[in-house]
Amino acid sequence: MEETNSKDLAGKIESLRKEIDRHNNLYYNEDSPEITDYEFDILLKELEVLEKQLPNNALQNSPTQKVGGNTSKYFETKNHQFRMYSLDNSYDVEDLTEWIGRMEKVASGNEIWPISADLKYDGVSISLEYRGGNLISALTRGDGIRGDEVLQNAALISEIPKKLQGDYPSHFFARGEIYLRKAQFSLINKQRIENGEPPFMNPRNTASGTMKIQDTEVVAERSLSIKIYQYLSSQREFNSHYHSVEKMKSWGLPVTSYIKQCYTIQEVMEYISDFENKKLDLDFEIDGIVLKIDSIPTQDYLGYTAKSPRWAMAYKYKAIELYTTLLSVSFQVGRTGAVTPVANLDPVLLAGTVVKRASLHNEDFINAFDLHIGDSVAVEKGGEIIPKITKVDSTKRSPAADKVLFPKYCPECGTQLEKITNQAVTYCPNDTDCFPQVVGKIIHFSSRKAMNLENLGSETVEQMVRLGLIHDAADLYSLTKEDILRMERMGEKSAQAILSGIEKTKNIPFSKVLFAIGIRHVGDTVARKLAEHFGSMSALAEASLEDIIQVPDVGLKIAESIRIYFESEKNRIL
Repeated sequence: MEETNSKDLAGKIESLRKEIDRHNNLYYNEDSPEITDYEFDILLKELEVLEKQLPNNALQNSPTQKVGGNTSKYFETKNHQFRMYSLDNSYDVEDLTEWIGRMEKVASGNEIWPISADLKYDGVSISLEYRGGNLISALTRGDGIRGDEVLQNAALISEIPKKLQGDYPSHFFARGEIYLRKAQFSLINKQRIENGEPPFMNPRNTASGTMKIQDTEVVAERSLSIKIYQYLSSQREFNSHYHSVEKMKSWGLPVTSYIKQCYTIQEVMEYISDFENKKLDLDFEIDGIVLKIDSIPTQDYLGYTAKSPRWAMAYKYKAIELYTTLLSVSFQVGRTGAVTPVANLDPVLLAGTVVKRASLHNEDFINAFDLHIGDSVAVEKGGEIIPKITKVDSTKRSPAADKVLFPKYCPECGTQLEKITNQAVTYCPNDTDCFPQVVGKIIHFSSRKAMNLENLGSETVEQMVRLGLIHDAADLYSLTKEDILRMERMGEKSAQAILSGIEKTKNIPFSKVLFAIGIRHVGDTVARKLAEHFGSMSALAEASLEDIIQVPDVGLKIAESIRIYFESEKNRIL
């Protein structure tokens, strides 16, 4: 009987290990997690409990003993001189007081106070190496033992100094967290939506994915940020973690400005509580607080487990999630024809703002949740920016509730919708007469990163289309002052300013025009590379699929989109 129980337990452990390994791969390597950090940590804790129940259990390949993800095949891999560990974490303040009490016993007279408290930036870890004051290496965490050499990308982060100042040591490592500011994340997603690309899920995944990109232009455009949180060297220059961080600041490194020395448990708890209230006002994501015994000699005495330092602990905030009612679903049509479903919700106060709407992404998302009007849905602020539906309580569903169905025809123009094979997005193909597409394309054409057409705002474009003054971007160049003066609240001076702005765009480079015409999946970086390769619009229009794929960073999906665009007679005339 005991042997049977052991086999059952071993089976549970193996199954749980496989599930956790899968989620680890999705998080670290694919940047597309399926579950929250909290749900992942619950699985990991469950595995730790089960492993302790099984004697002689092999642990070396267990996710409870491993750090981070894998290295990438696209970058050179190197060994870390000092292993990069992960942190033990907790969602319960009682665990923190137990950890502090345990450290006081284990430390055997070594100082454990003060404890340094700092923000846990939600990004991707990096180890920067400086020799003679010069930045010579930047390794990702990888599996903690080996990481990817991403110096080329790290050097594009403006906050990372290539040359230090002051009395820096001859050789040391600065550990930090690369992240994306909330405002920058919103800007990137806005541009992706305008380009007909799906928005990124959250700032953390976007930062991680960016560091894996080999196109330096894209990395530079993303404008990543970094905060340095730890000093490491083979020499003992410091006895205090707090003082080492302060000293790195004098060398020009972008250290955290929120670090604080706490001398009592009460101070620790006040710090945690303070930032639980403040975190929504920060322009970057945090998912908790990091606590470290400040004394470096005590850190050395306490040492490490197979996975984590004993002298550090992360307290993690649970995601803010509230239930509300799904009132209806709207279907919005973008400039590329992509139809995006939006949930209209019974207003609920979430993370300091009133949430009335949430993205439903696409038809697959709606079907996966089996959404019905009137459902009780859990809403979470994904990345503290974009509200998203995370759960549906179907037990509260009325038997008479209508199932949410994705439309078969465009809600704007009535054209039958199309869904491209192997893509989640549904499109309206009527790109020449569907009002939001027509307006959206002209607004995109006029935008700063495209033709930079001054004095032509979105409301003006919309009014011009409604009046029949323009039907596409080309019509802008046929406008007369008399045409423009037909518009509401439009005077001579404003009309002349619009015409002058249009005239200026006639000297815009080819790459800008290519981006401006709005070919699906062709962003400004791809447009630049296509322009450099082909030199003219006519050459690109005549290029075969095979010719287009030869351009660096242009894959089959982009190449097919370009061919489809130029195979349209209307587009060629435009």
